Amino acid sequence: MYRRLTDKQILAGFQRGDTDILQEYFYGYCREGYYAMDRRYDLRHKQNLDCLSLTHQYAIYLLEHNWKPLEDRAPSVSLKTWIIGGFRYVVLDALKWYRKEYGTITFEDYLQSFDISSDLRQQFRKTVTEMCDTCQMDRRDRLIVLMILERGFKGKDVAAQMGLTPSAISQRYQQLKKNMIIPYFREHFDMDLEAPEVLDLQEMFAPKEMEFPTLGAAELEKTSIARNMEQKRTTPEFITHLAPNEIFVFGSNLRGMHGGGAAYVALRKFGAVMGQGVGLQGQSYAIPTMQGGVETIRPYVDEFIQFARENPNLTFLVTRIGCGIAGFTDEEIAPLFAEAHNVGNIVLPAGW
Repeated sequence: MYRRLTDKQILAGFQRGDTDILQEYFYGYCREGYYAMDRRYDLRHKQNLDCLSLTHQYAIYLLEHNWKPLEDRAPSVSLKTWIIGGFRYVVLDALKWYRKEYGTITFEDYLQSFDISSDLRQQFRKTVTEMCDTCQMDRRDRLIVLMILERGFKGKDVAAQMGLTPSAISQRYQQLKKNMIIPYFREHFDMDLEAPEVLDLQEMFAPKEMEFPTLGAAELEKTSIARNMEQKRTTPEFITHLAPNEIFVFGSNLRGMHGGGAAYVALRKFGAVMGQGVGLQGQSYAIPTMQGGVETIRPYVDEFIQFARENPNLTFLVTRIGCGIAGFTDEEIAPLFAEAHNVGNIVLPAGW
């Protein structure tokens, strides 16, 4: 049962990172919203749409804005109603990503969800321009691509400016996307969105019910990731921090365009370097996965394993590299790491 705090006291608790208040109110409210949405959409039986993941996603957004969106509600709307309403939009957005086969995320979803800083936006635009030059597009196709990808126009707007029908623009863009755009971006721009997100310590506010693992701040400080890995020998789904000797291993592309998923996390959190697609950088290690088939990844995995052997003082936490939009499955990638089981300082994802 919730403690009797006012909405103002609750919001103040969120802003100062009070774990108990966050667990009791924020996660409690979101859990109520999840149960209501689950009855309608059967969320619990859809992979990656569990309550904990969706609530963390909502919390990260609010934390990045210092919980300001919760202050903007109308005076007549309670904090609980406002939080559940916002959580509903998170769920509906996540459902857009869900398709009949888990892991299918449209290129448009990728672009809309991509957290682009000013530097990354410049890199993105540069990639679009390079693609147009490399693929030798004619003037019409180039204009379609630049207007939609770089300038954000809708198909109907492009059609109006080019004197064509929206249907004609849509059909041509779909052909370009399939034959040129997606293959080029998979090779030259990191699109691996399925890798585990990395959360700050204060972001890890798990509810207390059995459905979600409880992980309070005191427990996090007491139990290091390294100790947990020694017991379970699996990379955790959520990495809250790295010890000084721990390395975050992520999937990259050869050009080092760390634009999304684990690569962006490595760039933002763990010292990855834009333009470096292979090897150790800060507290992260890049393994290219976007350059072709599974066999093109093997040499880089072998090189990584040898590097780990030569650096026994470091512990390497391997994420599910290549198992997102890169298109590979666990069954395809895991065998590449067979030799890693004999290297004591390499920690692999569950099932690998």
